[in-house]
Amino acid sequence: MTEETKLWGGRFRSLPDPALTAFSRSDPSHLRLVPYDIAGSRAHARELRRAGILDEGELERMLAALDAIQRDVASGEEAPLPGDEDIHTFIERLLMARLGELGGKLRAGRSRNDQAANDLKLYLRAEARAIAAALLAVIDALAVQAQRHVETAMPGFTHLQAAQPIVLGHQLLAHAQALQRDLERFEDWDRRSARSPLGAAALAGSAIALSPEASAAELGYEGPCENSIDAVGSRDHVAEFLFVTAMIGVDLSRLCEEIIYWCSQAVAWAKLDDSFATGSSIMPQKKNPDIAELTRGRSARLIGSLNAMMVALKGLPFAYNRDLIEDKRAAFEAVDTLHLVLPAMRGLVATLRFDEARMRRAATEGFTLATEMADWLARRGIPFSQAHEITGRAVRYCEDRGVGLEGLDPQEFSGIDPALDASVAACLTVEAALAARSAPGGTAPAAVREQLRRLQATLERRRLWAGAAPEPFEEGTDR
Repeated sequence: MTEETKLWGGRFRSLPDPALTAFSRSDPSHLRLVPYDIAGSRAHARELRRAGILDEGELERMLAALDAIQRDVASGEEAPLPGDEDIHTFIERLLMARLGELGGKLRAGRSRNDQAANDLKLYLRAEARAIAAALLAVIDALAVQAQRHVETAMPGFTHLQAAQPIVLGHQLLAHAQALQRDLERFEDWDRRSARSPLGAAALAGSAIALSPEASAAELGYEGPCENSIDAVGSRDHVAEFLFVTAMIGVDLSRLCEEIIYWCSQAVAWAKLDDSFATGSSIMPQKKNPDIAELTRGRSARLIGSLNAMMVALKGLPFAYNRDLIEDKRAAFEAVDTLHLVLPAMRGLVATLRFDEARMRRAATEGFTLATEMADWLARRGIPFSQAHEITGRAVRYCEDRGVGLEGLDPQEFSGIDPALDASVAACLTVEAALAARSAPGGTAPAAVREQLRRLQATLERRRLWAGAAPEPFEEGTDR
């Protein structure tokens, strides 16, 4: 059917100006919401049957037509026309082409306001799980790398200055922990978003759709929204979804920053796999960490989508306003960005190769064992303020001689301060520094193994919610 369908216009004396029509028409990206709009339409058709608007035969014809429309749109056989203002108009046009006047009955008792809110909420609830599954794959890659490097020593940093020895596995799991909290945020978001807007109609509720709890159950919600104005006028669930995606972007960007640093020639702790790196058009020797850089850049888009939604919401009176159409642009941008970023990041992380010997040599550079000396003094009863001062003098002594604390002759310690003796040398090794930090959350290999075990148990719970399978490989194998 090519005849134009309009959902409004009876009170207007003139046709819309072409400039208005072009400005008002929904973006083609909204077509992705058709399956969710049809799901809501099925639920509403059953509601109309309960209200006596449709009889049983009409309901069956309506549901069959909606099923056929969904198939035809998915196959590309049906597509919006220039005159279709939005997907709601598009679907009603197809319904009326197939069912005649019966197709026009579906609009009773509902509004595009509750339809639009419902479509996007259903879409985001599905996408939250899809994004979570892709994010789980990145976390799995981090966990496998961490398991390979539970005993790989490296310097830990604060202020990007060498601080204390840690193991690489501990550093990688720090990123995994941050990302798994993003998974938890999605679960929390989903719980708060499990209320259906259907039945709210334009803003006051429907005089026909009087069993919104039945529609809510059909669509997988826990129940209908408590307030019809809130149902159509709120987009905090979109803003919160966008916060989670922005936080994922920030967390990934921090990981990317470290990967770029590790792979730089000046540091050379890690190497990029050829399949997850690019070259230069002019410098043949270059191997660039483009995935990490692009991800770092895309995090700005994710933050921008959140900012756009918050700004769109801040000045609106509390009901439906057309400004709210910006919710889809922001949400689609975030979803599409992460569906590109996450598979690439999984591959990048999984294929990194680390120079363990080089990292081990760097683990003591910058006097990273100084805290071990201060702790040794504190355990001997020296107030830590004094222990800190004594250790500082020891570092200055070593700087003047161009050696590290671990390079001092045992007989030199007492010359630095009487509180030091040769036995302090036993704690001035990377192995001793790592082993000393064995409490839960510490960097000792045993503690990291336990952290990894707890993380895997947590991820299994997250996997159940997301409906994701674990990555099909084991420690020591390439992805």
